[in-house]
Amino acid sequence: MRGTYAIIMELISDKRISVGKLGKINFKKGYYLYVGSGQNSLGTRIARHLRKRKKKFWHIDYLLSQWEARIKEVWIAEDRRIECLTARKILERPNPPLVAKKFGSRDCSCPTHLFYLDQSAKLARNLLKPLDFNPYSINS
Repeated sequence: MRGTYAIIMELISDKRISVGKLGKINFKKGYYLYVGSGQNSLGTRIARHLRKRKKKFWHIDYLLSQWEARIKEVWIAEDRRIECLTARKILERPNPPLVAKKFGSRDCSCPTHLFYLDQSAKLARNLLKPLDFNPYSINS
């Protein structure tokens, strides 16, 4: 399986995290949406993100490795490479919830692939459904 995935996560408290070459970033308590892709093995990539203990390779690893970070939902667009399209659609909204420049987007021209959603995951679902993302079971 390959395609694009979106992770809706909750950070249960404010946290300052050193994120590789991006340096220290202040993350506010609340919900976040991260968009990525797995063009060779989407299921393996998602399973890796679900683990707390892992070698930190991608920017998102630094955030997801924190005990305060909880993955709430994963959505996928199977066989579709729409990572950047999804990021652009979110950035088109008024006052886009940009967290840190180039977070998760070091290999493309997008400003970021991580977005702050404040205190609700509903916004993320409303953004993903029109782009044909579907819920992915993380309990299996």
